[in-house]
Amino acid sequence: MAVEYKDYYKLLGVERSSSRDDISKAYKKLARKHHPDLNPGDKNAEERFKEINEAYEVLKDDEKRRLYDQLGPNWQHGQQFQGAPGFENVRFDFGGGRGFEGAGFSDFFETLFGGGARARGQGGQGGFGPDPFGNFSARQRRGRDVEAEFSLTLEEAYRGGRKAVTLREAGGGTKTLEVNIPSGVREGGRIRLAGQGDPGMGGGPAGDLYLKVRMAPHPQFTLDGDNVIYDLQLAPWEAALGATVRVPTLDGEVDVTVAPGACSGRKLRLRGKGLGTGAAR
Repeated sequence: MAVEYKDYYKLLGVERSSSRDDISKAYKKLARKHHPDLNPGDKNAEERFKEINEAYEVLKDDEKRRLYDQLGPNWQHGQQFQGAPGFENVRFDFGGGRGFEGAGFSDFFETLFGGGARARGQGGQGGFGPDPFGNFSARQRRGRDVEAEFSLTLEEAYRGGRKAVTLREAGGGTKTLEVNIPSGVREGGRIRLAGQGDPGMGGGPAGDLYLKVRMAPHPQFTLDGDNVIYDLQLAPWEAALGATVRVPTLDGEVDVTVAPGACSGRKLRLRGKGLGTGAAR
């Protein structure tokens, strides 16, 4: 059966004398431009992406390129190709494993190189390797990861536990998710929710959602790294003579003994009452 000739050099915009490096550069530029992920729903871009992948699969490989170049006068664009000298003794067999079959290559490619994973000439040489499309041509594509910010009180960050988080979606709606807050999580920490990112394409898996922690202002405490700071107000006689006073913490009130002669700005440390190491980063 006659099939339409494909000019792989023209598809990549390179000369027949171009080096492998020039061919690779041309391919990468075109692949970025026409990649389906950057052109969702654009059938022309998808078809163009397939064509440049097919062209690159042939021209990047010295053996396949040599066989292709043997077409000689049959290169002419649009000419119907039915075989050329040098291909008479090439036999293609369709071995097991992942090959070109189902990769979406043109009839022209199949006529030259077959639909299987291997091709053998008179010397039994010339394996063509795996499907060149790899994940690029897969109909199923993983969705993008998404990042969003959410607010925690210092008490929630200290204790951890379950929390309902409501997020605004791109379309203007909202969704509420149940989030497990690691105890001791810090400002700027990220919590990963698997499968809650953008949906995949063609039935592919969804991306992940990363929630970035922002600490809500607290009426009593401030943060210094993992340390929680509380300004303790003392009466002059308490500072001079010493006293035992009740002090709030993120874990409830505790009694603190103030030694006599306490001066303004002095720090009293309560071990284990900060945010701790936390599990998220």
